[in-house]
Amino acid sequence: MAASRPLSRFWEWGKNIVCVGRNYADHVREMQSAAPSEPVLFLKPSTAYAPEGSPVLVPAYTRNLHHELELAVVMGKRCRAVSEAAAMDYVAGYALCLDMTARDVQDECKKKGLPWTLAKSFTASCPVSAFVPKEKIPDPHNLKLWLKVNGELRQEGETSSMIFSIPYIISYVSKIMTLEEGDIILTGTPKGVGPVKENDEIQYEV
Repeated sequence: MAASRPLSRFWEWGKNIVCVGRNYADHVREMQSAAPSEPVLFLKPSTAYAPEGSPVLVPAYTRNLHHELELAVVMGKRCRAVSEAAAMDYVAGYALCLDMTARDVQDECKKKGLPWTLAKSFTASCPVSAFVPKEKIPDPHNLKLWLKVNGELRQEGETSSMIFSIPYIISYVSKIMTLEEGDIILTGTPKGVGPVKENDEIQYEV
C-alpha cells in the first residue's frame, strides 16, 4: 500500500460509502417499517465525510435532522463477488460513523417513492471516527455502541442484534458493486435515533 494512502485516513481518499438501512429489528420497529428480506442499500458521496471533531453541516432544506449511529467496516483490498465465508479476509478495520438523516425529507421521499439521496447524501452527512484495525476487534458482532447528545444518552445497542451479519453484507454488496480498498460499509443503526439542532454536541463510542 502506498504511503500516501494510509488506511488510518481512509476518509481522505476512499471512494465509496455504502450504507445498509433497517438492519436492527428494534430500529425497524421504531420507524414503523417492514423488516427487510434482503439488505436495504443506499450510497453517500465521499464528500459526506466529516472527520472526528469536524462540524456537521445542517442542510438548509431540512427542519428535522436526525443522528443514526453505525459501525462501519473499512475494506482493505478490492472485493468483487466474494463468498460469505471469505468476506472477512477483505476487512482492514472498523470505524464509528453517523448517518445524518434529514428525516422530514426522507419521509417525503418515501411517500413519493423516490430515492433517499436528498435525505442522506448531503455534504458532511457522514461524521467518522478514527480507524480501528481489525486485530483490535476480534468479534465485530460482540460490540456495544452508544451515542450521547449534549451528555444525554440517546442511542445504545449491540451489534449482535444485526439482522444481516457483516460477512453476509459484504458478500451481498460485492455481488452488486466492486468494493475498493478504503471503501466503507455502514452496517445499520440501533434504536434511539432522534433530532439534533444547531450547536448540539454529539459523542459516540464503541
